[in-house]
Amino acid sequence: MKKRLLTLAAIAIVTLGSAQELRYDWKTMRPEQRKELIQQMKPEQRMMLLKQFRENMMISELEVPQDDQAEFKNLYSEYQEKQNAIKSKFKPAEDYDKMTDDEARKQVNESFEIGQQLLDNRRQYAEKFMKVIKPQQVLQMFQTEGKMRTKILDKKDGQQSPQRRRP
Repeated sequence: MKKRLLTLAAIAIVTLGSAQELRYDWKTMRPEQRKELIQQMKPEQRMMLLKQFRENMMISELEVPQDDQAEFKNLYSEYQEKQNAIKSKFKPAEDYDKMTDDEARKQVNESFEIGQQLLDNRRQYAEKFMKVIKPQQVLQMFQTEGKMRTKILDKKDGQQSPQRRRP
């Protein structure tokens, strides 16, 4: 799995590199070299790289037919943007110990509202995705997203407290 992720990352990096006319042999680079180059990128470039990585990984994992890949990428990008817009509405408190009971209740209720909006959006896009890919692939897509999220959060655990996680 790790090798497959590195291969997909290399594909995404090559795609981004080509667009920016960077000429690196990403496949033969050591992980440290790739990491250093990525760290030297502007934040927008890194975000674009991550977006391309996710799209390419989903297409590969789901084995989306070539004829449907462009439509899937557009729909997946739109879905991710809407999910991120909903998530950005939730601003968790920095220090729960200093909150009053009313403030904490309010934040709990807000988290439920945001969670419901995320679920509603996911349900809406599941219908749209099933017009492009099979229902089994939609299930697999959501499962793969969960795995990616878990991996990212596991890596961040040393850098970020659990309070900063979004719903």
